[in-house]
Amino acid sequence: MEPEPHLRRLALAAASQAPVPIRVVAGTAEALPIHDSALDAVVASLVLCTVTDLDLALAETRRVLRPGGRLRFYEHVRATDPRLARWQDRLERPWGWLVGGCHPNRDTVAAITAAGLRPVQLDRFDLQAMPPPARPHVLGVAQRGP
Repeated sequence: MEPEPHLRRLALAAASQAPVPIRVVAGTAEALPIHDSALDAVVASLVLCTVTDLDLALAETRRVLRPGGRLRFYEHVRATDPRLARWQDRLERPWGWLVGGCHPNRDTVAAITAAGLRPVQLDRFDLQAMPPPARPHVLGVAQRGP
């Protein structure tokens, strides 16, 4: 799923070269064109910071996952260090203008949990190669309950 036309064209080109069938579709995370409980897994990689409505996107993720299905995610997240978290709050608007609508101060793991997905694996780390507002990262798996 890719909402942005230019990036969707790039994804289509890459998909045509993949060794397995891949279907690239237009759409947004807040309105997934997928039936309820249809998927075993959803993957989110550095995208949950840019969705317009994080809670709705995660509710949609839960809706399309079958019971026991898993969300696998890699995201930068709100800092646990209060000083850096305050800077993320201060820089949220200009950062978003510069970096495609990114919200560097989202507590994505808390939002995933609030959406009814249970984290079963979390690895938090500070990716030094990134600018400070986007340095705290998390790699994880969350599972949909019954």
